[in-house]
Amino acid sequence: MAGEIFKVRAMIKGIDLTPRKVSIVASLVRGRSVADALVILDHTPRRSALAVKKAIQSAAANAANNHGLDTKTLQISTLSVTAGPRLKRFKPHMRGMTLPFQKKTSHILVEVSGTEKVRKKPVKKETEAKDESHK
Repeated sequence: MAGEIFKVRAMIKGIDLTPRKVSIVASLVRGRSVADALVILDHTPRRSALAVKKAIQSAAANAANNHGLDTKTLQISTLSVTAGPRLKRFKPHMRGMTLPFQKKTSHILVEVSGTEKVRKKPVKKETEAKDESHK
């Protein structure tokens, strides 16, 4: 079981950023290890870097806490950005007219893969070992 690779997902929906802007930042870290991706996103001066970073941290936390994977072996296997719902709004324009525009949102899907932590066998206490040897 030690060599198996498991995949864990996290999804953030409805971010108030356009998918085009988020996907630029997502392409910077796609396919990298989780530790490298977080360092890159810390030094990326874009607003969407924070959203991508939170999604990766959420997937890493799911892998470590819910599935018992080793955090050192985590790699980003899938990082996709899709369009979310659009809010249709209007802006006042000249001569009493209005112009329509859309507030775009996006969804981020992160899938990390890694191996399970190696669990050590519990060590028997000395008194239990002595009792077993007397039997």
